[in-house]
Amino acid sequence: MANLFAAAGPSSKYKQPGATPAGFWAGIWHGLIAPITFIISLFNPNIRIYETNNKGRWYDFGFLIGASGSLGGGGASIR
Repeated sequence: MANLFAAAGPSSKYKQPGATPAGFWAGIWHGLIAPITFIISLFNPNIRIYETNNKGRWYDFGFLIGASGSLGGGGASIR
């Protein structure tokens, strides 16, 4: 059974038999929840920050966008 928040890891829905690899939208989601999943992953070995079963560059791009959004990676404070 896949985990509740669609977090990356051995029990993710992308590791289930016959599942398609994680794509752009999953990358955005995993990037957005990265700070939370990092803390949870310290205590639970079944939760990871990054999904290894992914479609490649599109997942990476989505993860980068999501992580920059959740970690405050905007350029507004440069002024």
